Amino acid sequence: MSDHSPAGRSLLYLAVAGVAWGTAGAAASLLFLASDLGPLSLSFWRCAGGLVLLLGVLAVRRRRPARPRPAVGSLVVTGLLFTLFQAAYFAAVRDTGLAVGTVVTLGAGPVLIALGARHWMGERLGRGGALAVAAALAGLVVLVLGGTDAEVRPVGVGWALLSAAGYAAMTLRTRRAGRSGTSGDPLVTTAWSAGVGAVCLLPLALVEGLLPHSAEPGRVLWLMVYVAAVPTALAYALYFTGAAAVRAATVSVIMLIEPVGAAVIAVLLLGEELTGAVVFGGVLLLAAVLALIVAEARRPAERLPAAPVAPLQSAAR
Repeated sequence: MSDHSPAGRSLLYLAVAGVAWGTAGAAASLLFLASDLGPLSLSFWRCAGGLVLLLGVLAVRRRRPARPRPAVGSLVVTGLLFTLFQAAYFAAVRDTGLAVGTVVTLGAGPVLIALGARHWMGERLGRGGALAVAAALAGLVVLVLGGTDAEVRPVGVGWALLSAAGYAAMTLRTRRAGRSGTSGDPLVTTAWSAGVGAVCLLPLALVEGLLPHSAEPGRVLWLMVYVAAVPTALAYALYFTGAAAVRAATVSVIMLIEPVGAAVIAVLLLGEELTGAVVFGGVLLLAAVLALIVAEARRPAERLPAAPVAPLQSAAR
C-alpha cells in the first residue's frame, strides 16, 4: 500500500462527513418549522439518538486489535467541545437564520483553526494554502448569502462565533492526538462525545421543553432519527477518523463541502432556484477544496510514535 493511501482515505472520510453535515441545518430548520422543539432539545436528542446507534454498532462490531485509548478526561473535554459546537450552531440557526449562521460558523472556523494549528502545532499552509482558504471562504459567502435577503442578528452571530470556537478547538485537539498517536478508536470517541453531550444537555432541554409538540408527529420523528443517524453518528465517526490524519486547517476547509451539499439538496429536493451565485460560489469553493485535497494527498505520510502494546491491550478489555 502506498504512503498516500491513508491520506486519501482520510480525505474521503472528511468529504463524506461534510456532505452529511450539509443536511443537518436543513433538517433542523424543518424541525423548527414543524414543531416547537428548541435548539437545546434538538441537540439533546441528536446526541442521545447518536449514542444509542453507536453503542449498537460497537456491540456487534468484530473485535479489533487494541488501539491507544485516550484518557477519560480527554474524551470528556472533546465531548464538551462537541456539545458546545452543536448547541451553539442550532441556536444561531434559530436566532439569525440558516444562511447567516452557516456562513459565520463555517467561515470563522478555518481562520481560528489555521491560527491555532500554526501556534500550537507548527502547521503552516504556505502561500498557496492561504490563497485556497481565502478562495474557499469567498465561495462560502457567495454561495450562502448571494441573492438572499438574509438578516444579520447580533445574538445569532454571537452564537455562531461560539460554535466556531468549539469546532476549532475540537478539530485542533483531534489533530494533535492524531500526531501523537493517541487518537484512539473514532467510534469510541464519537460515542463518548455524544454521551457527554446528552448528559450536559438533558437539564437544559428539560427547561426548554424536552418533547416536541406538533401536528405532524411522524414527520418530526423521522427528522429526529435522521439527524441522530446521518449527520451525527455516521458523520462524526468519519470526521474523527479523518481529522486525526490531515492537517487541521485542511480539515476545516474540506468540511466547507457542507454548504455545497446543502445547496444541492435545496435545489434538487426542495425546489429552490439554481442562481448564478449558487453556481459561482459552489464552483469557487469546490475548486479551493480540491486544491487543498491534492496538496494534502501529495504530502508524505506521517510516522506516528510507537505505543507500548501490553498496557493498551489490558486497558482495552
